[in-house]
Amino acid sequence: MSRNAKINALLLLAVAALAVLPLVLGLGDHKEEPFTGADAEAETAIAEIEPDYEPWFSPLYEPPSGEVESALFALQAALGAGVLAYYFGLRRGRRQGEERALAAAGAAAARDTPEGD
Repeated sequence: MSRNAKINALLLLAVAALAVLPLVLGLGDHKEEPFTGADAEAETAIAEIEPDYEPWFSPLYEPPSGEVESALFALQAALGAGVLAYYFGLRRGRRQGEERALAAAGAAAARDTPEGD
């Protein structure tokens, strides 16, 4: 196994552990909604500190349920990942194309050069 493959395998294992360990260890079992987002946690903390707090802004769109909100967040994450994958794939393809063009130009130059010179 190459060095890059080992690093990739370790990174994949770390990501899987970060995703599975909180579920296996039961982290958040003491809460009503165990795995809410940071927004809900911040809202709760602000309400405890300052009960009369009035938000400066209101959301432009309020999803009808938590499931719809989660689906929209997942869609946003998927679109972002797609854009990043496209960018990195395009960059890699251009680099490989340049390398092939340089190799072809070098091979053509070597064919055209007389061997006695």
